Amino acid sequence: MQLDFEHRHAAHCENGVVRNLLNFYGIQLSEPMILGLGSGIFFSHMPFYKLHGMPLTSFRPFPGTIFNRVTKTLGIDIQWHKFKDPDKAMQKLDEILFKGIPVGLRVGVYNLSYFPQEYRFHFNAHNLCVIGKEEDEYIISDPIGMNKHRISSADLKKVRYAWGTSPPKGRMYYIKSLKDYRPLDEKMIDKATLKTCSDMLHIPFPMFGAQGVAYLGRRMRKWEDMYGKRGAALNLAQVIRMLEEIGTGGAGFRFMYAAFLQEASEMLNRPLWNQLSMELSETGDMWRDFSYHGARFFKNREGKIQSYDDLATKLQIISDRETDIFTRLEKSIKRG
Repeated sequence: MQLDFEHRHAAHCENGVVRNLLNFYGIQLSEPMILGLGSGIFFSHMPFYKLHGMPLTSFRPFPGTIFNRVTKTLGIDIQWHKFKDPDKAMQKLDEILFKGIPVGLRVGVYNLSYFPQEYRFHFNAHNLCVIGKEEDEYIISDPIGMNKHRISSADLKKVRYAWGTSPPKGRMYYIKSLKDYRPLDEKMIDKATLKTCSDMLHIPFPMFGAQGVAYLGRRMRKWEDMYGKRGAALNLAQVIRMLEEIGTGGAGFRFMYAAFLQEASEMLNRPLWNQLSMELSETGDMWRDFSYHGARFFKNREGKIQSYDDLATKLQIISDRETDIFTRLEKSIKRG
């Protein structure tokens, strides 16, 4: 059995799953619009929350947040499950799937059998969609891949119950009803955008939002004193990996949110948003520049960056730019 589900490639797993699930029900939204409605662009550096023994740096809100926010905004009824018992988790998946409902899963990627070996690491917030089952194999729409995949029941159970930081615990989610569905409108876009601005500007703790970027920079200046040379290098490597490789939305989310602002600008006839879109794309370039030079510094290669102070200065500039962009975006909505 395989559902008539259109598999479409995406830049980010959760955005892609949400877009593809909505498309299955006839609701066609772009991936940037999903990110915008889900207020998915964010930043946090949390020394108190460890990943692989080091402070977590994240460029997006907690996994599942985008799905919850988008469906709530559109008036779509959804259902989440998690299970202590892996066998019950698989039984529930089959039950929903054989009702003709595609099911989103949160999984770990380390044991995901169709992933190339070089892309496997201990990360437990990957999203994919189960769209069929034939004998003992599940048919998977994983939006970061170009094609559908197949995975055995045993392997799927294993990734649904991966160990480590923030284990998925069999989490699954799906759309229950579109009875109260409301088509996209200006108020929805404005409300979601104000939420993004609030998260980037007004959380009263220094490690979150645009000010969190500068906070990371301030801590980075002390890393060698705090962790020693090797520990500082490992922390830098983790930040770069979260920024460029792990699905937390690093520089890529800056470009995608810029695409959302451009799309919304045309839809709502707001030229300023198009200007802000271009400026946010420039901050995406700045993040990529930080990654490039940070990686060269980590590998002890000659370049413009000679110290953690140099990298921290780049982060302060990014922080100032993002603060300015989201402040002007927020004011453009509140002025009406």
